[in-house]
Amino acid sequence: MKISYHGHSVVKIETNGKTILIDPFINGNEQTDLKADDQNPDVILLTHGHNDHVGDTVDIAKRSGALVVAPFELANYMEMQGLNTHPMHIGGAYEFDFGKVKFTQAFHGSSFTTEDNQIIYTGMPAGILFMAEGKTVYHAGDTALFSDMKLIGDRHLIDLAFLPIGDNFTMGPEDAAYAAELLGAKQVVPIHYDTFPPIKQDPQKFISTLKEGQGKMMKAGDSTEL
Repeated sequence: MKISYHGHSVVKIETNGKTILIDPFINGNEQTDLKADDQNPDVILLTHGHNDHVGDTVDIAKRSGALVVAPFELANYMEMQGLNTHPMHIGGAYEFDFGKVKFTQAFHGSSFTTEDNQIIYTGMPAGILFMAEGKTVYHAGDTALFSDMKLIGDRHLIDLAFLPIGDNFTMGPEDAAYAAELLGAKQVVPIHYDTFPPIKQDPQKFISTLKEGQGKMMKAGDSTEL
């Protein structure tokens, strides 16, 4: 399984002959190395409806025919945009041909703001557990620290976790470090920082607070193998 990071909360997973994009915020994301027009994923996974996570989903999925997997209300909204969707919800898991997806809770908001400034409610936010090739990746989405992260870690042996550290809108570095401890993830990658002025952070400082060898710095375009 090849996993790459592409700035903000954008993660790409290549496994079982399929390409999966998580939260493909590309246009308007100065941190990314990707170009939206070049992306042809088989699957797009969404954690919640905020514009900096839904990003370019509609354009990419219409062009590529990608299946969009998201919490129920967000999936319904994406279907209304003409996309092929698979709705799920928190606590639910489904075995796809590319891997197993399970949505976890996250403490945040979830709404999409249209070009004419309508705010569309898109249900509850979520984190994602992705399982394939005997490995488990956890993408926490946007979330505050919550004690049931320990339950997630107890129930799932997490090989790689992507945790927001930006503060202001999500966990900050201190809470994210405690989250890493609760999850017991083998490796932790900081995400959701530096994209906007209120979430400016030092990722290396965050990594220095984790257990030796647990923190993994990934810049936009960096990849790793599990």
